[in-house]
Amino acid sequence: MTGSLERRLEAIVRTGPTLMQVLTTVRALDLPDWLIFSGAVYQRVLNHLTGRDLDYGIKDYDLGYYDATDTSYEAEDVVIRRVAAAFEPPLRELVEVRNQARVHLWFEGKFGEPYAPLTSTAQALDRFTSATFSVGVRLEPDDRLTIVAPFGLDDLFALRLRPNPTRNTPGFARTAAAAVARWPELTVIN
Repeated sequence: MTGSLERRLEAIVRTGPTLMQVLTTVRALDLPDWLIFSGAVYQRVLNHLTGRDLDYGIKDYDLGYYDATDTSYEAEDVVIRRVAAAFEPPLRELVEVRNQARVHLWFEGKFGEPYAPLTSTAQALDRFTSATFSVGVRLEPDDRLTIVAPFGLDDLFALRLRPNPTRNTPGFARTAAAAVARWPELTVIN
């Protein structure tokens, strides 16, 4: 991954007060193997690059954590409630929590395609519909920002939207159309 793009991403993340509040609050909860990922991160970059408000189009803050010791919904719900209690409205309703160790238990029923078990939160990024969306961040105890982007950041910063090169997902065309409707500056590469 190009160091300069990582530095640019970090600067964009750190200038967003809402995202930084989410990162700081979640860091204090000390969840196992956690990341904030998806639209909360990549949409901020798109907004920055296209001159939009940093929060434009952001509907939620996806928080993934990984705990394979108990993959029951009840255990996940305890974490969901704990995270919710750490935030005031409206963030309380916007932070969506999922234990990545249990995604394989419900994914096929919801999306109609098989999903092998994950071994970490970062591995979930390998399976996103678009390589461009596969980026996550974590604020470390020493205030360093860990960036996870298995396909790199080149496409994101070039406003290129391409499918995941390692996983053919039937939803890419729909996802791309929705993204282009919000950011017409994007170039879609199939």
